Amino acid sequence: MVLAMGRRTAGALTFRALITLAVCAWTVFSAAPVLASSAQALGYTPGYPADFTHFDYVNPDAPRGGDFVMGVPGSFDSLNPFTLRGTSADGLTLLVFETLMQPSWDEPFSQYGLLAEDVQLADDGLSVTYRLRPAARFADGTPVLAADVKFSFDALKSKEAHPQYRFYWADIISADVLDERTVRFNFARRNPELHMIAGQIPIFARHWVKDRPFDRIALEQPIGSGPYRVERYELGKFITYVRNRDYWANDLNVRRGMFNFERVTFKYYRDDTVQLEAFKAGEFEFAFENNSKQWARDYRGPKFADGLIVKREFRHRNNAGMQGFVFNLRGPLFADQRVRRAIALAMDFEWANRKLFYDQYTRCYSYFSNSELAASGLPQGDELKLLERFRGRIPDTVFTEAWKPASTVPPHSLRDNLKEAKALLADAGWRYRDGALRNARGQPFAFEITLVQKPFERIVAPFARNLERLGIQVQYRTVDPAIYQRKVETFDFEMIVHVYPQSQSPGNELVGMFHSSAAEQEGSSNVAGIRNPVVDELVQEVVYAGDRQQLVTAVHALDRVLLHNEYLVPNWYIASHRVAYWDRFAFPETLPFYYDPITWAISTWWKQPVN
Repeated sequence: MVLAMGRRTAGALTFRALITLAVCAWTVFSAAPVLASSAQALGYTPGYPADFTHFDYVNPDAPRGGDFVMGVPGSFDSLNPFTLRGTSADGLTLLVFETLMQPSWDEPFSQYGLLAEDVQLADDGLSVTYRLRPAARFADGTPVLAADVKFSFDALKSKEAHPQYRFYWADIISADVLDERTVRFNFARRNPELHMIAGQIPIFARHWVKDRPFDRIALEQPIGSGPYRVERYELGKFITYVRNRDYWANDLNVRRGMFNFERVTFKYYRDDTVQLEAFKAGEFEFAFENNSKQWARDYRGPKFADGLIVKREFRHRNNAGMQGFVFNLRGPLFADQRVRRAIALAMDFEWANRKLFYDQYTRCYSYFSNSELAASGLPQGDELKLLERFRGRIPDTVFTEAWKPASTVPPHSLRDNLKEAKALLADAGWRYRDGALRNARGQPFAFEITLVQKPFERIVAPFARNLERLGIQVQYRTVDPAIYQRKVETFDFEMIVHVYPQSQSPGNELVGMFHSSAAEQEGSSNVAGIRNPVVDELVQEVVYAGDRQQLVTAVHALDRVLLHNEYLVPNWYIASHRVAYWDRFAFPETLPFYYDPITWAISTWWKQPVN
């Protein structure tokens, strides 16, 4: 389950959180009465006891005070992170708005009461009831009430909000206020995770929106219940949050040891080189680096040698999902799977890893890379039985070949891959003549790759040269982040670099990523425009899996069908977070298992006292 809507530009995660393997049988729909509880877990008993005082990955005695300042790429023009309109500022969903439940970062999918003090799933599995904590308050001191929860849900499910919410909570049909602090969510059908993802709904005050159209709320001071409020900002340049001294949850177990900084500031930069030099000069203090070349070559100098700046890699167990060069399937150019495979064969990852990435990356081999959910080998057992239902409607290779990304590791070579690609293109009706690869109507094979980060041009360039050897004309262009966001949201591109983030327990978010119903919905995560009835059915198999084993089986089958259809050219991932920071911080000794480094640092680090 992944949903944390926030700023939506490349260089930042599309969903600014990684909310997290259950091995026990799920007990969601037990015939026995379900008692109210302050904790939930999908398929296992929550790891923390009812009387726990703090999460293991925090320091409950961390001192408070000081500033946290970090640089981010791009710009912003909105303080509303919940709509398609504009580009919202970083930090809003983390610092200002809270949810009914707080996820644990060292468990696959567990939640503990935050705004809600307990939760009860109905015996028939068709509704869930949350009771709010009497102490819960918005930043302006007004109480958080059931009416605010219903209002937030209704606004987020409306057409004025980002469409991802409608896909994610499609089976939650309504919210009812039972009394001042009790709200019930009603389900369209039994769904193993609905009672939990209802706990992820961000809550805001009714009087923030009032009677205005939700998508017209842009620069009004947001009113949430989180530990910070917006102090000041300058559009496109910076935003500063100040800690709410009267924060209602200061001593709550799910907040103890967290959010220790007095202020959190995000500074915006339009150029990666300028941003890095600003970091070295001390304009900001924390950097999360995605660029392998910069990490290897540019994070060095006297301040690093003297220990003023610390450069460190933090290991994680996150499901790496999939990053790749994604085809836009809405036009005819990439409609043929043979064409897509041919283009994938022109990607020489091994060369790029040696020459460009300093051997820092592992090739993405699955839509659920770095997890037990990744398909491997040939389908067997229950997975084979499931896939047999679709024989004749999916590539035959699903049953006969273990899918692997194109490789130049001997005995493979780029030359052999390009020869195979040329044959596939010819089978699909593309032949070289008059200086270009052309179809039967004489049209040349040409497309553009739209980028948002200029350093990616050095990665695309050799890929484009290999394609040109096949007669394919490739251009690539880096555009402003705001323009890029709009292009992605309206599907105005031919190929982009895109990340499909995944959790340890996928579910309803897969509808927005891969289901046909999302293919033409602007702003959806189905950026490729996948419209495949078998994928639709397998997504439903995942969403409605009855236990963990059924879920793993369905995810493996879905993964296999997505891979064999070649909807993208797989990129790469790294099983650590590359972080640099000025030596002014301290952090807990225990790392969480599943975490985003920015969220982790802002939430659990603290400023060291100055001697």
